Amino acid sequence: MNWSTRFLSLLFPRNLAIAPTNGGADPLEGRTFDGIVLVCGKTAGDPDSLVFKNGRFRSTACDQYEYGDGPYTVVASDDSVTFSAVTESPKYGTLRWQGVVRGRRLDGTLTMVRDGKVLGEKWVLAGQAG
Repeated sequence: MNWSTRFLSLLFPRNLAIAPTNGGADPLEGRTFDGIVLVCGKTAGDPDSLVFKNGRFRSTACDQYEYGDGPYTVVASDDSVTFSAVTESPKYGTLRWQGVVRGRRLDGTLTMVRDGKVLGEKWVLAGQAG
């Protein structure tokens, strides 16, 4: 496990339940973030829109690889919202998404897993659409 994966696993544990502090409302529901998916350490990547709708998370950049949407969880604090989601492709395996939203900015990672093996990690940088 590399340092960034280990650090993020401490920040965003997989078994975190939905626990928003804003009276139970989901602070990401209905929001879309437009940005870019990058190989870690690179400065250019693929455009992406991350959509939180009806309790499901979807990455439009992953549509071409047949990744569907998946349920997401959130934990809200006073100034940020952490989220996690899992999306799957019948051909390419699983993507594990983790990130944090502060205001209109989303910073996250996706971990690519196939046959139980981690194949790599990418960064996601986005801003709220609209």
